[in-house]
Amino acid sequence: MKLKTLLYLVTLALLWGVAFLFVKVAVRDIPPLTLVSARVALAAVILLAILRAQGRTLPQFGPIWKHFTVAGFLHNAAPYALLAWGQQYIDSALAAMFIGTVPLITMILAHIFTTDDHFTPTKIAGGMIGFGGLLVLLAPGLLAGVQVTTLGLLAALIAAICYGSAVVYGKITLQGLPPLVAPTAQLTTAAVFLVPVSLLVDRPYTLPMPSLMSLVSLLLLAVFSTSLVFYIFYRAMETTSATTLAVSTYLVPIIATLMGVFVLGERLAWNGYVGCALILLGVLTVNGLFARFTYRRPVKAERRPRTISVH
Repeated sequence: MKLKTLLYLVTLALLWGVAFLFVKVAVRDIPPLTLVSARVALAAVILLAILRAQGRTLPQFGPIWKHFTVAGFLHNAAPYALLAWGQQYIDSALAAMFIGTVPLITMILAHIFTTDDHFTPTKIAGGMIGFGGLLVLLAPGLLAGVQVTTLGLLAALIAAICYGSAVVYGKITLQGLPPLVAPTAQLTTAAVFLVPVSLLVDRPYTLPMPSLMSLVSLLLLAVFSTSLVFYIFYRAMETTSATTLAVSTYLVPIIATLMGVFVLGERLAWNGYVGCALILLGVLTVNGLFARFTYRRPVKAERRPRTISVH
C-alpha cells in the first residue's frame, strides 16, 4: 500500500470516527432527519461553492446522474438517517462498532460484483470471526426480546450494509471523474432525498432554536465529516480497490469509542468490548494482516551446471 493511500485511509477513519461524537451531541436538540438533511445540504453547498470558485460545474443531466442518485442514497441519505435515529437509543461507540463491519460487507459484495476482489480462505475465516462479533453485540438484546435498543443496533447494521454497497457501487460506476464532481453531485442528490422528508416529518420550522453546541456540532459534521470526507474518499478511490478502501473503517470503532467514553462519559458492557474485538480481528484477518507473519521456508537457489567455454 502506498504511503499516500495509507494517509488517505487514516484521515478518513479519523473524520468518520469523530462524526459519531458530533451526531450524538447534535441529535439532542435537532431531530434525526433534520440533522442529516442539514448535514448533506450544507456539505453540498460547500463543495459546490468550491467547484464554482475553480471555474467548473457539475455534469449535465444524463445517465451519470442515475449513478450519483444511487450513490447519494446508499452512501448518505439512508445510512445517515439510520445512524442519527439509532444514536438516540444506543451509544455512539456501539453505532461505530457496526461501521467496523463495512470491510466484511464490502468483501462479500466485491467478490460478487467486481473482477479483482475475490474470496480467499483467509477472507472467509475473517468473515466468520467478524460475524461472531456481530452476534456477541446483538445477543443480549435479542435474548431479552426486541427492544428499542436492539432496533437501534439493527439500524446501525443496516447503515453498514448501505456503506459497503456504496463503496463497491462507486468503485464500479464513478471512477475517472474530475475531483469534487462526484462528491458534490452525490451529496446534492442525497439532499434532494432528505430535505423534503425532514420538512414533512420533523417540521423543523415549528421547533425551538437548537443550542449553540448542537449547531456547532452540525457545522463541524458538515464541513469535516461530510464534505472533506467525500472529497478524500473519491481521491482515494482512484488509486485503490474497494476492499482496501474499506480498510479505513477499521479504526472508526476505536476512535468513536474513545470519543464516546472520554468526551461523553459513555460506558460499554462486556459484550461491547468483546464484540468490537472480534469484529476488528475479523476485518484484519480478511485483509491478510496475519498472513504476513506466517513462516515461509526459504527457497534454495538452484545449482546450475558449470559450463566450460571453448575458444
